[in-house]
Amino acid sequence: MDLVQVFADLDAQPWAELEHAYGSAEDLPGQLRALAGADEEAAGEALSELYSSLLHQGSVYEASARAVPYLAGLVAAGVRAGDLLVLLGGIAESEAVHDGTPPGECQAAVIGQLPLILPLVDAEDGAVRQAAVWAAVRTGAVEPVLPVLLRRWEREEQPLVRAELLAGAVLLDPAGAAVGMVTAALEADAPGELRIAAVFGSLDLGLPWTGTHHQTVLPLLPADQLVARRFDLERTEPLHHIVDALLDRDTSADREAAFALLDFALRVPDDEVRAEALWATEQACVSSRSAPARLANPLIALLDDPASARPALSALDKLGPYAVAATPALAVLASQGGDLADRALKALAVADPERAAPLLARDLSERPEALGAACGFPYESHGGPFPYHPELLIAARARLTVPELEGNEPIRLTRLLASWGERAAPAFPELAALLGRFPAFVPAALAAVDPVRAVVPLEEAAVSGPERGRFAAARALHTITGDLEPLLTVLAAELAAVDPHRVRQAARATADLGKDAAVLVPPLRTALGTDDDPVTTPRLDADVDIALALWRLTGDPGEALPVIAAVLEATGGEWMRWTAVNAARAAARLGPAAATLRPALERGLADPERAPSMALALLATGAAPQHRADHARLADTLLSCAERHADPMGALEALTALGPESLTEAELHRLATLAERDHRVWGTGLESDAVSSDTRFQEAARALLRTASASRRTDARATG
Repeated sequence: MDLVQVFADLDAQPWAELEHAYGSAEDLPGQLRALAGADEEAAGEALSELYSSLLHQGSVYEASARAVPYLAGLVAAGVRAGDLLVLLGGIAESEAVHDGTPPGECQAAVIGQLPLILPLVDAEDGAVRQAAVWAAVRTGAVEPVLPVLLRRWEREEQPLVRAELLAGAVLLDPAGAAVGMVTAALEADAPGELRIAAVFGSLDLGLPWTGTHHQTVLPLLPADQLVARRFDLERTEPLHHIVDALLDRDTSADREAAFALLDFALRVPDDEVRAEALWATEQACVSSRSAPARLANPLIALLDDPASARPALSALDKLGPYAVAATPALAVLASQGGDLADRALKALAVADPERAAPLLARDLSERPEALGAACGFPYESHGGPFPYHPELLIAARARLTVPELEGNEPIRLTRLLASWGERAAPAFPELAALLGRFPAFVPAALAAVDPVRAVVPLEEAAVSGPERGRFAAARALHTITGDLEPLLTVLAAELAAVDPHRVRQAARATADLGKDAAVLVPPLRTALGTDDDPVTTPRLDADVDIALALWRLTGDPGEALPVIAAVLEATGGEWMRWTAVNAARAAARLGPAAATLRPALERGLADPERAPSMALALLATGAAPQHRADHARLADTLLSCAERHADPMGALEALTALGPESLTEAELHRLATLAERDHRVWGTGLESDAVSSDTRFQEAARALLRTASASRRTDARATG
């Protein structure tokens, strides 16, 4: 196919009326022509632009489907065939459609070009053959594609192309030829690229994991380079993928198979193998509740290896209580220099805070991460703040006098000192000297370490200090003296601020004061957003808190209800879901008075991320299910949210409000499965918090189950 034929009707298309990722697609004809031009630099830029606009982060658009025939024509004309085949495959497999593009339209467009794509499965260039196989398979068109793949399999010699053919057969013919192809590819004399593809295929087909698979994987490590030139971006980390797939099977045998692979790989005296194993181990601990206990020993042993200590420390964060065994090794690392010592001391501050305190005192200026761990210590896990140590107090006082003190360090130092209370009173002069420089967070520390001496400087700061710190000073002063006047004056000014974050903070503080702050009712009303204000999440969040403050101060929900209703109405978009959750939580606090909000709350049940808060609010308003079927639907919604990691703690809270004694055996079984299964339940979506949030979920779920069990025993005795 020549270029004249490719571009014959290019300008006849309504490109200006179509859209891609960046708006109008009127620039596509120029990009397509530049791609085929003689200027290599311009052609490369055009290729990059086409990828970005037609397949933006995996999403496709109406212009994507319309461009497919021209892309396929360029492939047939030999213009950057490999690159464009991969682009066509990505367009075909994408399920993320935008701007009204009908689902399946892009895939259908690529299927329509298979007569141009399939002949390239036999191209002379191996890279083109590989890309053609991948693109053809992404269409999912079994009838035209599979026979071509099987014929090529019989004579293909290049390992990467054979690996792509094998993966294609697994996808298109899982119950047929794929099983035999996978079995043959596991042979010891097969190339590594093909053997790792066969392991992937075995997992995809659901074949039992055997010793053959185990022995196939081990000598291939590190396996990253075996897939580096494959097009499947979800499997660029082979060991991680294999372990993840085995853990997903959720059987004790498959879990042990995954852990055995990691245990072996962590002990291999090869830096690249260990690096691959450490990442896979960290991810296993994030997803599996049993992984930390099984993998702690080989992981901790790597702290003694200079090349592996850094990634091992990252994985150590995911061990939870099993990291305690690492304290001797951590203490050794923390006694050394550099940022590695800082990271080790950070881990030690959590695992053994008493041991960490003197080490932190010795090198406080060089230990920012460890200081962060100390001042943000998980109080609920260890029963109190980071241990007081006189040498650490001396070091902290010295750091407070450094002229270059900046960034997070002053925040962390003041939080640490405040957590020690009056034991840190010797640091009062240094803290007071910093009140003007850091007025937002020093006041709380002053009030904590020496409340008597803090009164005078806080009074001055609340009246004439930097504006940005007057609220903090007035609030800290109120905690000491109970004097409302300075705080009320500052809150009135804060409620008039332009910044909605400041307004929201002031509204919350006002609500905490209750009816003692009745004088602030007019400023609260004035602070509410107007129709002229832009609709932003900070503005809407502030309105919710203002509404609650008005209710707390007046006792009348009449002003709060329309505000919360407006926020619920304005937060239908995906990116405003957490503001909608805040509004639902506010409705729950109003209780039965918020009954008029039920229709909006019921609509929110359709979104898993919002449903727990919406359900909690509905129950608080008195909208308890009246029929067993309604009860079952609501319980199913909440359990499904937890199963999908969508606000699982909120789901438990709503189930508690629904009544654990009313849950059926089947519903309790689902809850027990969530509490006791191996897969973690993610409460925040943050890997750094995966272990602790899952632990909190487990404890809450087990408590709910105990309540339900006790209720059943009580009912049984009553009826017996």
